[in-house]
Amino acid sequence: MTATELLAEVKFNADGLVPAIAQQHDTGEVLMMAWMNAESIAETLETGHVCYWSRSRAALWRKGETSGHVQNLREMRLDCDGDTLLLLVDQTGPACHTNRRSCFFRAVRDGALATIAAPVE
Repeated sequence: MTATELLAEVKFNADGLVPAIAQQHDTGEVLMMAWMNAESIAETLETGHVCYWSRSRAALWRKGETSGHVQNLREMRLDCDGDTLLLLVDQTGPACHTNRRSCFFRAVRDGALATIAAPVE
């Protein structure tokens, strides 16, 4: 499938974005959620390196371009409604800007929010 064919199937929101969930391809660990636009999807498919859309910077965000913690795409999946992407990736280093493996390092436990993963050393 070409990028053009895939993009025709994606249901972007009013801002031209679609949520993308990054998951470690071999362990199933959910790493992060970010946004993609048509340009970042096309670049990701072309290069094999995950590129997102940064809403705060209003620019493409090539994962790892400053940290070196890149995501290499193994497979891109589109959900049944066409409004969410699942990226199966090979993550190099931490995925989270807090230097944790996953952005999902807090959990509700015993009625409180608990930190369940420390930053990577």
